[in-house]
Amino acid sequence: MKITLIGLGNAEGDITLRAEKALGGADKIIARTAECEGFKSLAGYTVITLDEIYKSSRNFDTLNKKLAAAVINAAKTENVAYCVDGSVSEDESCKIILSKHRDIEICDGVSKAAGAYSAAKLKCGQPVCLSAYTVDELKSCRAAVIYDIDCEYMAGVVKERLSDIFGEEEECAFIRGGKAERIKIYELDRRKNYDGTCAVAVEEREFLKKDRFDYADLEQIIKTLRAPGGCPWDRVQTPESIKGNMIEEAYELVDAIERGDTDGIEEETGDVLLQAAFHSVLQEARGEFKGSDAITRVVKKLIFRHSHIFGADRAGDEGEALGVWEKNKVKEKGQDTFSDSVLAVPNNFPACLFAQKVQKRAAKSGMDFSSSVSAAERLAEEVTELLNALVAEDKNAVADEAGDVLFSAVNVCRLAGADCEEALRAAAKKFISRFVKCEQLILADGKQMTELDELELDGYWKKAKQQ
Repeated sequence: MKITLIGLGNAEGDITLRAEKALGGADKIIARTAECEGFKSLAGYTVITLDEIYKSSRNFDTLNKKLAAAVINAAKTENVAYCVDGSVSEDESCKIILSKHRDIEICDGVSKAAGAYSAAKLKCGQPVCLSAYTVDELKSCRAAVIYDIDCEYMAGVVKERLSDIFGEEEECAFIRGGKAERIKIYELDRRKNYDGTCAVAVEEREFLKKDRFDYADLEQIIKTLRAPGGCPWDRVQTPESIKGNMIEEAYELVDAIERGDTDGIEEETGDVLLQAAFHSVLQEARGEFKGSDAITRVVKKLIFRHSHIFGADRAGDEGEALGVWEKNKVKEKGQDTFSDSVLAVPNNFPACLFAQKVQKRAAKSGMDFSSSVSAAERLAEEVTELLNALVAEDKNAVADEAGDVLFSAVNVCRLAGADCEEALRAAAKKFISRFVKCEQLILADGKQMTELDELELDGYWKKAKQQ
């Protein structure tokens, strides 16, 4: 049988003449709820309401599925007119019905979003409009209208999302019963008597007056700085001139992480994002790619490499997940041989990290030591060869053998499960600590480090080590 979906609008009298005609031809009229102003337009008709379903539903998703099921079941034997407050296009239960029933006519009404937009008198002509129950889908935008704020809890959910995008101090219009009140976003969940007519409308301020910014704003300010009349320094930068900044900022971020400095992590994360945005703006100016292209690429990469989440692969633990990642990475990079993988290690990695990466990739071919002990035995051999080169005073051989010693030491650490970069950095920090203590002991004895011979310095060093 036929289902006619009717939008009742936001107030009595919003119903259209076509909708009234459809009501007259229906065998059964069902209203989503009687708790709305638009329901008054159904006076004089015999109407069944589904308010009881609200009480038996655990969440918004379950509610809409039950509402849709009730309407579809009724339409098995009779022509049904299903009336919802606001607009059919806004109603989630109507969307479910549209996806599951074939014979449907739509008589739409004034949307909740349109009513809120009109009451708020927004300047922006194209706000993003969403139900409070789907507000987590809201992304950065110039303006937003959120309706269905029917309880204090949903008001709190909406407040949190809008605060993330616009800032909690941003002014907004809180609408109830078609009337707007100007409040701050942080006050959204401090109103009284929430109902189905409650909504909020907000639009961003001028760029320099905004409290919150997103990645698009970051790119925009870089473009402004590089535009004619912008910052002389920013305007002359190239990918080559600022490439070192990314390395510096990345190291500063890692340093903040190691210090456990949350505020520093926030700041340095922003600096890293700034460098990424700067490079994307430079490439966009060259006609190569945009920031959105880079973001799209990395998201697609994550989906492809996590085939144990988004595909047919399976991973029961961390090791299996890493295996799936590596398998997909090789496929993605088109690396047909182990040599391709080894050659793909970036040459500008720090030497210790570079060596470790090369060894890890080569090990996948089977070319590796059987254990860290056997690797340590090779290290001993390399040290002997270095000693021989030193005795022979052969500078070229010393440089060559020193490299072999360091490379072998990385092998030992890797096979022992130690991160070589971290191990070497920790050793350097330990040396600094002992060096400082050693000098303090020497100065306390009224001496200077430069006045002591090797044996005396070693004695103080051992004391510092003990302390």
